[in-house]
Amino acid sequence: VTVESVSRTLESSYDDYCAAQMAKSLGKMDDYDFFMKRSSYYKNLFDPQTMLMRPKDAKGNWKTPFDRFALSHADTHGGDYTEGNAWQYTWHVQHEPEELIKLFGSDELFVNKLDSLFFLEVKGKEEGFISDVTGLIGQYAHGNEPSHHVAYLYNFANRSDKTQELIREIFDRFYLPKPDGLCGNDDCGQMSAWYVFSAMGFYPVNPAGGEYIIGAPQIPKITLSLPDDKTFVMEAKNLSKENKYVEKVEINGTEITDFRIHHKDIINVGNLVFTMTDQPKSKKKWRK
Repeated sequence: VTVESVSRTLESSYDDYCAAQMAKSLGKMDDYDFFMKRSSYYKNLFDPQTMLMRPKDAKGNWKTPFDRFALSHADTHGGDYTEGNAWQYTWHVQHEPEELIKLFGSDELFVNKLDSLFFLEVKGKEEGFISDVTGLIGQYAHGNEPSHHVAYLYNFANRSDKTQELIREIFDRFYLPKPDGLCGNDDCGQMSAWYVFSAMGFYPVNPAGGEYIIGAPQIPKITLSLPDDKTFVMEAKNLSKENKYVEKVEINGTEITDFRIHHKDIINVGNLVFTMTDQPKSKKKWRK
């Protein structure tokens, strides 16, 4: 039985999705179909009883006993998760969150389980090097990369307001101007990358998808320098401590009615304008 079985399956499912996109762009449709099929293998580990990604044994049976809170570093102590546990890895489906929600059965059930991630302050058994599992909000660990897209998943279940609340909380708690103000270590710059993207008001949940998921900007204005002396400007109107929610989003003066913007929207030059408010507004209410 391979150690890190759950982490490997989930991360490889995303890798297979990426390989499928490359195959498609090269016109190799047989390879595309092959890798896309494998990209859904994460579904084999979703346990409908616990609603968590759970390890199986070599015969395909659920491993028992199952400690959903146990933390381990599989390389040194065996186990099925890498520097994490079932709660943290269940959401590691970056290429098709809509399909993950279907496994839960409804938007409401998905949101309830995701809420639990941030509320459950249970400390499980710990083995091996898990020093990166820091910056905790419940079971959410901002100090470790597998958690970084999770706050943005509320958008896919019609609760953009919860994403916006969490983005502010993460900034206020884990990015502070003092010697120990950064939780975790800045592996390859990922802690900083999350900060920069999220401060601008969007994040690449699926980095290979050519799109960014709307969050909540944390700075009033930024200017990106693009090739050929072009620029892209993000502005957050009425941003304040109280005004942490997004009322509307406009690109080049046109209000968007979805929670996504696309990479081409940025590189084609333009303005992204957020209007902020102190009242939460779900994604459904954005739509006309």
